[in-house]
Amino acid sequence: MPHSIAYCTLAGMVAYLLGSIPTGYWLGKLKGIDIREHGSKGTGATNVLRTLGKGPALVVLLIDLLKGVAAVAFARWLYSLPVVMTAAPSGVDVKAWLPWALTGAALLAILGHSRSIWIQFTGGKSAATGLGVLLAMSWQVGLGVAITFGATLAVSRIVSLSSIAAAGAAVALMVIFREPAAFLLMAVVGAAYIVSRHTANIQRLLVGTEPRIGQSSRSL
Repeated sequence: MPHSIAYCTLAGMVAYLLGSIPTGYWLGKLKGIDIREHGSKGTGATNVLRTLGKGPALVVLLIDLLKGVAAVAFARWLYSLPVVMTAAPSGVDVKAWLPWALTGAALLAILGHSRSIWIQFTGGKSAATGLGVLLAMSWQVGLGVAITFGATLAVSRIVSLSSIAAAGAAVALMVIFREPAAFLLMAVVGAAYIVSRHTANIQRLLVGTEPRIGQSSRSL
């Protein structure tokens, strides 16, 4: 049993640390600025786009997405090792518990992005990292979420609205594709968390002041 707890702890720690890599912050530092002092003060790709431009934003988007993929992939790999299988308590089916292990890793990666230990527990809104974990857990769901985001962005030109729509789509697609209950729980909790990170954006959406792509904002 102690060994099982140790492996669970390891998977969780790696997921959180991967998610907490402050890509936007470090890239901003390379450019001589603290991204947290500009625009929305977040470290995500949207604020990087508005502050540093398209190239840096694309780099941040890809790395933040890969952080989520890597967190879930590591947990999946870890729980496939024979040593982990044999460390499980008698009567426990590791394969049956795998979806729950992946769910834990996914949520910790999402938390890590927005509450990074490296930058005083600040960060971004976790949308890109959230997409990464979805792609690693269920590529069909991840692809559907990406399409929802892209379609909403093409119509509205509003990143926050697109992220919120994508979060809702994740829950619906988990049901449509009949993914495990653990994955559905991850989608629900993850979506709720990501939407909560957009509270200020939602308030601006309601009054029609949320900026679109190409517009500047001091508080996106």
